Amino acid sequence: MASSARLFAAIFALALTSAIADSDMLQDVCVADLSSGVKVNGYTCTDPTKVTPDHFFSRGLATAGNTNTSPTGSVVTGANVEKIPGLNTLGVSMSRIDIAPGGINPPHIHPRATEIIFVLEGQLNVGFLTTAGKLVSKTLEKGDVYVFPKALIHFQHNVGKGPASAIAAFNSQLPGTQSIASTLFGSTPAIPDSVLSKAFKMSHKQVNKIKSGFQPKI
Repeated sequence: MASSARLFAAIFALALTSAIADSDMLQDVCVADLSSGVKVNGYTCTDPTKVTPDHFFSRGLATAGNTNTSPTGSVVTGANVEKIPGLNTLGVSMSRIDIAPGGINPPHIHPRATEIIFVLEGQLNVGFLTTAGKLVSKTLEKGDVYVFPKALIHFQHNVGKGPASAIAAFNSQLPGTQSIASTLFGSTPAIPDSVLSKAFKMSHKQVNKIKSGFQPKI
């Protein structure tokens, strides 16, 4: 009886594991139909007869972003499924990060992906925070690689004298980005002042001053 119960438990665990794992692809490609009104976990597929090489191509990361127009001194250029429809269902994407001297890519999270970066040029101080509040930080030079675990708060800060840039790769076709400051202080509708005041131990006046520095999200 005991052995039968153990066998049942093992089979049940195996079945459960199979049920919650990502399915294998059922076709060679599923180029995203970005114009479709159908909403699924990803994008619906374009008619295979209309697939072209350009669906799998982008030159977007070849050119540095214009950091002069950014209030934080940083520009992130994405190469995700919204820019490269052929990435749909493949579970990978990239981006380019350009940061002016003294600029930052502010603390943020990617809710759907782990990130790994390769420094193209410059000197970056980077780090992430564990759920225990520990900062794991390091200063990177050209050619260095660093990993930011999925959904943990992280940042990049240009601490060099010249511009810095890096290429980032993600294990998601659309990692998503939530900037901590702008999400909390620039949301629509706004988070009540009383919530932010108690959370950050500051006055309502201070909360409103910070909110004034962020454009509400539309």
